[in-house]
Amino acid sequence: MLTFTPAFLLLQAVSAQPDQPPPAPPYPPPSACATEAHGAFDFWVGEWEVFPNGSDKKAANSTIERVSTGCVIREHWKPLSGRDGTSMSFVNPANGRWEQLWVGADGKRVEFAGGTVDDKMVLTGFWPGAGANGEDVMVRMTYSVQDDGSVRQFGEGSTDQGLSWQTSFDLIYRPKGATESKDAE
Repeated sequence: MLTFTPAFLLLQAVSAQPDQPPPAPPYPPPSACATEAHGAFDFWVGEWEVFPNGSDKKAANSTIERVSTGCVIREHWKPLSGRDGTSMSFVNPANGRWEQLWVGADGKRVEFAGGTVDDKMVLTGFWPGAGANGEDVMVRMTYSVQDDGSVRQFGEGSTDQGLSWQTSFDLIYRPKGATESKDAE
C-alpha cells in the first residue's frame, strides 16, 4: 500500500504549476502632496547657515526637510545662542492655503498662514507677547530666493493690526558649507 505524506503532496502540487514569474511588487501610490501647490516652498528645503542680512557673522544653523511623504516642510532652527525651535509648514487641504506652526523651546507656539505672492512665500500670524514691551504682535514673514541661491527671510511686526509695519528681523539662509563664516560669540 502506498501512502503519501503531506510534504509529498505539496511537492506534487508545486511541481505541477507552470513556471510563472513572481508577481511585481506593489508600488506605493504617488503622494497626495506631489502637486505644484505643495512644491511652492521647496526653495527653502536644505541645510543652511543663517546670517543677519548684510553680515558675515553666523547666527544659526537650520535644517529644513520634506517629511510625511512630502506633505510637510519641517525646520529645525538651531541658533548659536538662545533657544532652538521647530516649524512645520504645509498646505491645508481644506482651504489650499499654506500654514506654518512654530513651536519654540519655551513651549510657546505661533500659527501663520498665507501663500505665494510674486514667487515669494508670505506668511502672517499673531504672536502674543512678542513685542518689545510684551505687547501682542502681528508678524509677517516673506521668504524669497536671492540671485546667489540663498533664501531671505524678512520679518515685519505690527502692533496696530497691520496698519503699519516695522522690520523685526532680516535673515539670509546660505547653503551649508558655501561660505566661510564667523560664528556668533
